[in-house]
Amino acid sequence: MNDIAPHLLIVDDDERIRTLLRKFLMRHGFLVTAARDADHARRILSGLDFDLLVLDVMMPGEDGVSLTRSIREDSETPVLLLTAKGETEDRIAGLEAGADDYLAKPFEPKELLLRINAILRRMPEVDEAATVPKVLHLGDIRYDIDRGEMWQGEEPVRLTATESQLMRIFSKTPGEPISRSTLVEELGRDKGQAQERAVDVQITRLRRKIEEDPKQPRYLQTVRGAGYMLAPD
Repeated sequence: MNDIAPHLLIVDDDERIRTLLRKFLMRHGFLVTAARDADHARRILSGLDFDLLVLDVMMPGEDGVSLTRSIREDSETPVLLLTAKGETEDRIAGLEAGADDYLAKPFEPKELLLRINAILRRMPEVDEAATVPKVLHLGDIRYDIDRGEMWQGEEPVRLTATESQLMRIFSKTPGEPISRSTLVEELGRDKGQAQERAVDVQITRLRRKIEEDPKQPRYLQTVRGAGYMLAPD
């Protein structure tokens, strides 16, 4: 990342939580803007770009999952969801909507800080001294390994922070299967079955961007008993 402090948007209907998180994250070097609900967040997002969004799921009016889904229609800004729900299915719904990670309430601010930093580290960095690019071809999709960029013809394919990290992981060893547990570890997630299911959701989302038929993947294959494998042309 560059020397400019990352700019975060905190969206939560609880003023006490907004104030607490804003002060805490500013003390740790972030620029922080706060919004009280989805409508307020939309107005802010119409005029400002952010490095990461922290959205509460349970808000009056439009909830955080719906807002995430809407944001994903034209933006790949990383999203971290805050949820009071402990059920795995509720968290999976957030990831399916396009979130990069989630954190269940109540939580320690330090854990939120660690998760934010982990997501930001996964964001691709542009190499100013670009060398000859190494490119993987996936049908009419091409992936520039050095730059961490994906293109379809002349149009860039937007990748979320997690999708970008997955492509970097797979492109290191194309043609070799990688286990779900290894992917969980490489993504910096806690180990466990729930996190492996979360990886499955991210794989499904990535397939929608690189496969002609995501239900019958040609390039991001499932290897029974071994995990997932990137199989470029």
